[in-house]
Amino acid sequence: MKRPVVLKVGGELIESPDRLAAIGKVITRAAKKRPLIVVHGGGREIDAALAQVGIPKRQVDGLRVTDPETLEIVVSVLAGSINTRLVAAINGAGGRAVGLSGADAGVAPVKKAALHKATSGHTVDLGMVGTPAKAPAPELLATLCKAGYVPVIACISASKDGQLFNVNADTLAGSLAARVKAKRLVIAGATAGVLDKRGQTIPRLNRTHIAKLVNSGTANAGMVAKLNACQAALKGARSVVIIDGRDARRIAKAVALEKTSATSKVVS
Repeated sequence: MKRPVVLKVGGELIESPDRLAAIGKVITRAAKKRPLIVVHGGGREIDAALAQVGIPKRQVDGLRVTDPETLEIVVSVLAGSINTRLVAAINGAGGRAVGLSGADAGVAPVKKAALHKATSGHTVDLGMVGTPAKAPAPELLATLCKAGYVPVIACISASKDGQLFNVNADTLAGSLAARVKAKRLVIAGATAGVLDKRGQTIPRLNRTHIAKLVNSGTANAGMVAKLNACQAALKGARSVVIIDGRDARRIAKAVALEKTSATSKVVS
């Protein structure tokens, strides 16, 4: 079997029916040429659901601080409505998508995240947030990909004792890309790759560039998590790119291993 591509889709890209349908078609076509594993987020829909029940949003460096009440909302939104809609869109386009979470059969085992040292210098307990645990490549994903299915993974997982945890979608995708030795990790969001101080896309980044962006504050909170995930992915993945996924054609090119505009390539 060919090495898979791991595609992380930001939740903001699949909120509207038109964008959801377009990405469903892109994923369906791409999966016919190479094994494709999809990881999705859903931050804005989680924020809206929290607001409806009066639970305040708390984030540090793009990571959601998660208490038990927040976790219930996160699970219902990610593993419920968003995952089901994306699976249905892919299948509606003629694909063979299967909805999963990181808690399924060793897909993405986690442990409770250690105290987080924020870029502000403060130390924060993120609560019920999981960080990837060491694990071999998941057999379930290999089995599904070989059979022609597209695994669609919500960024919820569990520890060895069965405790559910919220997991940052970029973090999960980066870890998974390393474990399956992906041909490429594509992180698709709503910005034109990684931007410099002038708002221009940085076409190529290494560890030194990333450290400068983080330490200078140029990289915003959400981008810090993405950059960390990219570096983790390179422990096993062949290549890593952060792209502007607002045009589904860019996603199509990126997962087909082609060059596209508004892209930042991350190298070791």
